[in-house]
Amino acid sequence: MTAQERADKAAMLKSSGMCNCCQAVASVFADTVDLPPETLSQITAGFAVGMGTMEATCGALIGASIIAGLRSKGNGTVRLSKQILSSFKNKCGATICNELKGVKTGKVLCECSECVRNAVLAAEEVLN
Repeated sequence: MTAQERADKAAMLKSSGMCNCCQAVASVFADTVDLPPETLSQITAGFAVGMGTMEATCGALIGASIIAGLRSKGNGTVRLSKQILSSFKNKCGATICNELKGVKTGKVLCECSECVRNAVLAAEEVLN
């Protein structure tokens, strides 16, 4: 699967309402880690709407960082996550869910499906 195909699949999963942003990102990487999609979905279930609905760090970004940890087996994960975060922020304009959604400003920086797409692309860019 190409990076774009993976990103499109994740955006479709999010848009369908089948999963949250974190689940959408993590599940499309199931073929690259030693966990089935169902397990990844369970692990990432609590990271909806900016981590536990507190509108903190974007769930899509958390999903990408979880995949970084699984792919790197914990070696250098912080560095990889920082690179993913930087790429994501450059594409989306922020990393905090309520900022991305424009909760306080009324200006949406990046819709959820695009955050999901950009998190997948950032992870692909950094991890490959």
